[in-house]
Amino acid sequence: MKTQTIRKTVSTLIATAGLLTVLDVQAQIQGTIQTEAGQAIDFATVALHRASDSTVVKSEFTNDRGQFTIPTPPAGTYRISASQVGYTRGWSAVFTVATERVSLPIINLLQSQNATLKEVNVVAKKPLYERLADRTVVNVEGSPLAAGNTSLDVLARSPGVTVDNNDNLALRGRQNVLVLIDGKRQPMTGSELADYLRALPADQLKSIELITNPPAKYDAQGTAGIIAINLKKDQRLGSNGTVQASYGRSQYNKYTAGITLNNRDAKTNIFGSYNYADRNGLALLDIHRDFYNVGPNRQQTLTGSSDQINRVLVGFKAHTARAGIDYTVSKRTVLGAVVNAQQNRTPGQIGRNQTTLFDASGRPTDVYEARNRRDFTSPNGSINVNLKHTFADSANSPELSADADYARYKTSRLQELSTLFQLTGRTGTLLVGDQQGDLSIWSAKADYVYPMGRRGRLEAGAKLSRVSSDNDVVFRFTEGSITTIDRNRTNRFRYNEAISAAYVNWSRTMGKTNLQLGLRAEKTVAEGRQSVGDSSFSRRYAQLFPSAAIKRSLSKNHELNLTLSRRINRPSYGQLNPFRTIIDPTTSGSGNPNLRPETSYNLELSHTFKSKFTTGMSYSRTSLPMIGVVQPETDSTVISTSVNLERQDYFALTFTAPVQPAKWWQIYNNAVFYYSHFVGNLAGTALNKGRPAFNLSSNHTFTFKKGWSAELNTSFQSVEQYGFLRVGTNGQVTAGVQKNLWERKGTLKLNVADIFFTSKIHAVSAYDNYVERFFQRRDSRTATLSFSYRFGNDKVAPTRRRTGGAEDEKRRAG
Repeated sequence: MKTQTIRKTVSTLIATAGLLTVLDVQAQIQGTIQTEAGQAIDFATVALHRASDSTVVKSEFTNDRGQFTIPTPPAGTYRISASQVGYTRGWSAVFTVATERVSLPIINLLQSQNATLKEVNVVAKKPLYERLADRTVVNVEGSPLAAGNTSLDVLARSPGVTVDNNDNLALRGRQNVLVLIDGKRQPMTGSELADYLRALPADQLKSIELITNPPAKYDAQGTAGIIAINLKKDQRLGSNGTVQASYGRSQYNKYTAGITLNNRDAKTNIFGSYNYADRNGLALLDIHRDFYNVGPNRQQTLTGSSDQINRVLVGFKAHTARAGIDYTVSKRTVLGAVVNAQQNRTPGQIGRNQTTLFDASGRPTDVYEARNRRDFTSPNGSINVNLKHTFADSANSPELSADADYARYKTSRLQELSTLFQLTGRTGTLLVGDQQGDLSIWSAKADYVYPMGRRGRLEAGAKLSRVSSDNDVVFRFTEGSITTIDRNRTNRFRYNEAISAAYVNWSRTMGKTNLQLGLRAEKTVAEGRQSVGDSSFSRRYAQLFPSAAIKRSLSKNHELNLTLSRRINRPSYGQLNPFRTIIDPTTSGSGNPNLRPETSYNLELSHTFKSKFTTGMSYSRTSLPMIGVVQPETDSTVISTSVNLERQDYFALTFTAPVQPAKWWQIYNNAVFYYSHFVGNLAGTALNKGRPAFNLSSNHTFTFKKGWSAELNTSFQSVEQYGFLRVGTNGQVTAGVQKNLWERKGTLKLNVADIFFTSKIHAVSAYDNYVERFFQRRDSRTATLSFSYRFGNDKVAPTRRRTGGAEDEKRRAG
């Protein structure tokens, strides 16, 4: 019945799109870029500027005939600029946008005397932050604050992004985001994803895209939206490369080094990179716990409490490598392949814990000291093969793109927890855990784009993915001279998942209105099997995910945008795995095989003033929201896991205000005011609670003479309530400066993160039978000095815009 409904709905949407495409003409600005001799200049950069202040509104590339088309902006006066390496920048005359189509006279570019990088130094670089219609783009490449830092560091300073005490990412105060790297989904959440991002140097990033309401062509995964991370690719002709190294210092040393190589000619581009990171640090966590019996009328009686002091020396070594090739088979066909590999290792990580247990009267009953040694290794690799083909030479040609991917992630965790008891006289204990994990992912997808004349656009695609996960763990417990297998913790968990998906997306421009309708259908088959215990499960479900967007230009200065979507967040493989992870003698972590997917409806209305200032209002209703909780198992031990609540209601008001007080000073301000309300029940504790909160960020970019530039980034997070957890205020201030050397071949950067050491976290997790208060901090105040040097040919080749493959993965989920 569900399959028939899906088919009927998709058929109706396609038929409706086909009928509507006969109604109107797509609004656009069109023109041609040529040399003085009348030859077409292909892949020239074309920018649309407001005539009043020269602010760039939109940009495009010319095709192989030198032609370009740009969707028309709100009514007003504009100019077009065109640039290409080897030519001086050309400008159109000022023109007025008041009709649906604007045809400009030919713009001729004069050839410059020198076609090297020197001649294009006057071209302004992209702003660090860009607010587009459906996303915010962080242009990381070239930022002084990226030098020597990790991808997680840069992401945490992005507008509206926060990272909590358990390394969970949140976008505008909502957790459960989908993270993509070069369009590929990362099969990790929480601390595993954070460790992966810590091993990925920020110097390798090109941009980060924050998408809160994606259309149907994206995977439906991620109820809070998508964070898309795009890696760099060198565009220079010939053989060239970049070497970089950095040294950071907090209380401990942090080193990174890397090299990028590239060889590009008219048909082939071969590229590769290698990076090494050796970063050490300190994590501190203090916890106070109160345990209660709950009587009639929810009356609490204290049964015991504990105090903990935790100190962990955090260190990891990471090797990251990437290699690929793009080959232009013909004028219409491009083939590509990319191989990625990474190995993360935390050798001999030492954690020390001191715990004091108290009875109900506050008298100490035991004191113990624990030493936790962890050795963690995670080699992983992936391969992607991609194809893009256009069926004609015209700008409105149909286009087909396809991707096939295979990825494998292996983990090896060896843990030794030794405990000495001081008051009870109990013999010391040793718990040794050996966990081996193997995760494989296969996926294939195809996307087809069909321009319906000059009026509309129809997109359709399909994707198949399969996941296989196998985890095996053995725990041995030693007390005195006797060692036994701990059968309560030893287990094996296997998980298999298959997802098949198809989508159709239609868009068209009618006068000053742009309309987009989409529908995505996904079918999931999942099975988990546990060797010991009764936590096996099998699930099958199919769901529809509609999306819609309408944008309307009200006048020269005002534009409205309304989006609606339904999304899903499936539990990660680690969240379903019932294995125990021993954190300290009284704390363990475990997955929940009974965890169900959460689904959400998301609505957002935004207003843009003068193509710069944006105000947005959004609402989301999430069913069965997944949250992290801590629950007591005994009067002194707790377990950290994930559960489903009944629902979450989310309201937000967002402001974005880019300003430029001077030519050399740009400011990007972002504010999110939100309210999250949770309803649910856990272990007898009824939850019906919400709290207003806000997140503020401001980034300042300074451009000085003689190759000097600087950045200042500040952010502040207010008190917020997330389920049973109340988190206190925190913030940070980071500053950096850079100097270009030797005709921009060399770059020296210095930055200091968390200058005032204010990113500490105070939080309270409260239930009827248990209350936990903790104080967490890291050695986040770090000074980093880095140097990079570009060598080889400096002539830049324009990138073929792979709108269906690697380049387009900025705008779609893998």
